[in-house]
Amino acid sequence: MLNVSNLTLHYGQSQILHGIDLLAEAGRVTAVMGTNGVGKTSLLKAIAGRHPYTTGTITLGGRPLNHPSATEAARAGIAYVPQGREVFPLLTVQENLETGFACLDRAERGVPDQIWQLFPVLKDMRTRRGGDLSGGQQQQLAIARALITRPRVLLLDEPTEGIQPNIIQDIGRVIRRLRDEGEMAIVLVEQYFDFTWGLADRFTAVTRGAVSLEGAAGEIDRDALLARVSI
Repeated sequence: MLNVSNLTLHYGQSQILHGIDLLAEAGRVTAVMGTNGVGKTSLLKAIAGRHPYTTGTITLGGRPLNHPSATEAARAGIAYVPQGREVFPLLTVQENLETGFACLDRAERGVPDQIWQLFPVLKDMRTRRGGDLSGGQQQQLAIARALITRPRVLLLDEPTEGIQPNIIQDIGRVIRRLRDEGEMAIVLVEQYFDFTWGLADRFTAVTRGAVSLEGAAGEIDRDALLARVSI
């Protein structure tokens, strides 16, 4: 279980997050929603050790993560798939996946069969360079690379952005399968409302850096949530 409590974050003198609370449980998809610029990506970066937060606590499985670096967060079991994918364009698909080995013990360094089962298109393109893939294929590669680390928490930042509809369906299928396996907590930042509404078990709406609405899928009102996260 990932527990974020009363998190604040600044960029210089500007406060971006104002006391954010977030709970993500294994076998559940927790959606973080809101318009552009409300702090969703900043929250994920803080959890993943990509940007220092100011105050608050982050615990994973009851163990505190005190201002972790990106490496420390990854070793603790947090995998981050950033907005924009960030695959290495000159490396092959296989080599991109192998960059996920960095936080694993040598004996664990291998591409598990599950990766090819989840993303069969990548198996057929193992020798193709990352920069030659379509946007949707790059997104699948970015998720696969994160899964190489065998995470306890998977952070997904706008995985459907700029992706063709058939690949969006594939990504949704992968998220559902990972959720149903029950071994990891999934935190999904997404603006595609219908996609998220059909996937998430819990919703957190963020407005101006603070939680404005929160609840389980069976409890939260769809129209109220849509009003909070729409421009």
